[in-house]
Amino acid sequence: MLSKAQISLITSLQHKKFRSQHHLFVVEGIKSVLEFMESAYKIEKIYATVEAVAKLGKIPENIKLEEVSAQEFGKISSLKSPQGALALVELPQWDELTQKDLQGKHSLLLDDVQDPGNLGTIIRTAEWFGIAHIICSIGTVDAFNPKVVQATMGSLSRIKLHYVDIEAFMASNSLPIFGALLEGTSIYAHDFGKEGLIMMGNEGNGIRKSLIPQVTQAVTIPRIGAAESLNVAVATTIFCSELARQQLAKSE
Repeated sequence: MLSKAQISLITSLQHKKFRSQHHLFVVEGIKSVLEFMESAYKIEKIYATVEAVAKLGKIPENIKLEEVSAQEFGKISSLKSPQGALALVELPQWDELTQKDLQGKHSLLLDDVQDPGNLGTIIRTAEWFGIAHIICSIGTVDAFNPKVVQATMGSLSRIKLHYVDIEAFMASNSLPIFGALLEGTSIYAHDFGKEGLIMMGNEGNGIRKSLIPQVTQAVTIPRIGAAESLNVAVATTIFCSELARQQLAKSE
């Protein structure tokens, strides 16, 4: 039976302050828990109903498992339709990001993307197109926010995210930065080369004006219709797709 302390701990992890304090975050849902079980992340404990345990299959001996009733699970779940499986996972400790990590490839650079669903979709998109690193401004939503984790559908377990002082990072960066701006070269006419950073801005304000001088090349998705703007997650997907198309074309 779940104790009040356990319920309090798990529900407190909805907030960044307590995730940092306990060095834990929550992964919920059968598929997502399975993805993290197979990753390099360390799972402290899994809480699951009898039905969910059967779907999770064989759980490694080094992972603690506590079976709970559906009623108990409802007290710790943040989903409207709980799937009966929830894991407490240790926050990762990645090595400090270096220029060498980013050379010879394309990575994403996010300036204050604030919607959890958008960041989650961007992480899934990055994995689909083989992008290993996402560099985020301090103002970008926390990747271990439960809504972000849920939206990634497990992709978070394989993508490295780095939170940096974006102004200092851009100033010290030696790779080309392709900024998504309304006034720029069409992404379909621009050669993105073999490496660089694809920079996406905030949902409402785009890339902040103070950072634009450090953008190497302004690029844009050509607008054909009358819509004022594109959702940042959708725009990121289009950029990543064009990058992949160019890379495949060069390899043929």
